[in-house]
Amino acid sequence: MRIFLGLGANLGDRSGNLSRALELLDSKPLGIRRISPVVESPALLPNSAPADWNRPFLNLVVECETDASPEACLQWIETIHVTMKRCDAALWAPRPIDIDILLWGREQIHTDELTIPHPSMHKRSFVLTPLIALDPRMTIPGLGDKSLLEWSRKLKQYLPLWMGIVNVTPDSFSDGSKRQTWDDFKPDVDAMIDAGAHIIDVGGESTRPGGEAISAEVEWQRIEPVISELVARRQRSLLAPLISVDSYHAKTIERALALGVNIINDVTGLTSPEILELAKTSNTDWIATHSISVPVEPKQHLPISADGYREVEDELLRRLEMWDKAGLDLSRIIFDPGIGFGKNNLQSLRILESAGNLRKHGVRVLVGHSRKSFLNQLTGTKISEKDLATLGISLKLCEQGVDILRVHNMQMHTAGYRGWSHVKPTHRPDSD
Repeated sequence: MRIFLGLGANLGDRSGNLSRALELLDSKPLGIRRISPVVESPALLPNSAPADWNRPFLNLVVECETDASPEACLQWIETIHVTMKRCDAALWAPRPIDIDILLWGREQIHTDELTIPHPSMHKRSFVLTPLIALDPRMTIPGLGDKSLLEWSRKLKQYLPLWMGIVNVTPDSFSDGSKRQTWDDFKPDVDAMIDAGAHIIDVGGESTRPGGEAISAEVEWQRIEPVISELVARRQRSLLAPLISVDSYHAKTIERALALGVNIINDVTGLTSPEILELAKTSNTDWIATHSISVPVEPKQHLPISADGYREVEDELLRRLEMWDKAGLDLSRIIFDPGIGFGKNNLQSLRILESAGNLRKHGVRVLVGHSRKSFLNQLTGTKISEKDLATLGISLKLCEQGVDILRVHNMQMHTAGYRGWSHVKPTHRPDSD
């Protein structure tokens, strides 16, 4: 039976309690298949809660395969709660661990001890965001044919995933340098992870306007040391960030898949027959970017009179039909509208106004707007100014429910988001 469990713990010791709970679950006959990214959310509290209960929560979802009964699973969970002193906490108080059965296959169970599916799961962003990272098109038994992605569009506040950028290239438009070894990049990667990055995106070729195209061999020589270290981290820790490889070279992608990366970020938008075949036969997620040319060729762009959002949406609909005919699993595709890839400043802003609406077509949406040239007219060219403007746009994208935000300054973004999210309207238990 395919089941999904939700785990939550207070922020106190970062993810130590989640790791411990996963180890205890793994000791039971619950074959853990996949673990979602860990998302942070404001504590779910009634209005009458003591002020010192307002401690952020860390949340994840784990997908398991088991032959056990729901009642047996509940007993294991209760044992883990006792072992980790969960039962000592008052209702809604800070607690070291909280485990719930969210889904048990397609079953609906209503007994004195169990209600499955979890009755509030479709109302809670801290449940839907990690579930959507695993299976965005899944439906909830008993709640009609709405997908998880569709349910999330009804929320007042949706939790995004944060993707950190690692450019292993000397000519990046943002942070190019002569760094080449893992030791050169490790401090920045560690800082991203400490700040709460869910995904680390590694690229070896700059796609900036006028960027120099390189061979797959050169690209692989640049990125392989960084990817190998990140893969080793995931092998050591169940909760290490997902690994994304930013490439449009089929040979590089094939090598990255063999190493065990989680996501392929294809700036050419899943249009190459060779890459389509790799996508069809892999179990990874694929980011498909809308682009006019790669690297960006300034002379190739949308007509100046074109509505940037409409152009991107129309192309997405065409590609969805193509991907479906090619046999791709659409639940594993993430669409990037390609800010700056052949769009002028106004067209990029037009896309950013409505990027979240693209989710209505049944795919997750990623936006990569960080430090891009369309900001020059708003801020000038200083990186510090662009980071502040990027953060402002990121919070507007959060309001739209965009799934993944690809940014350079991770510390600024997660700190800014934490403050923003705590004063936005949130679901409270009183309204259940």
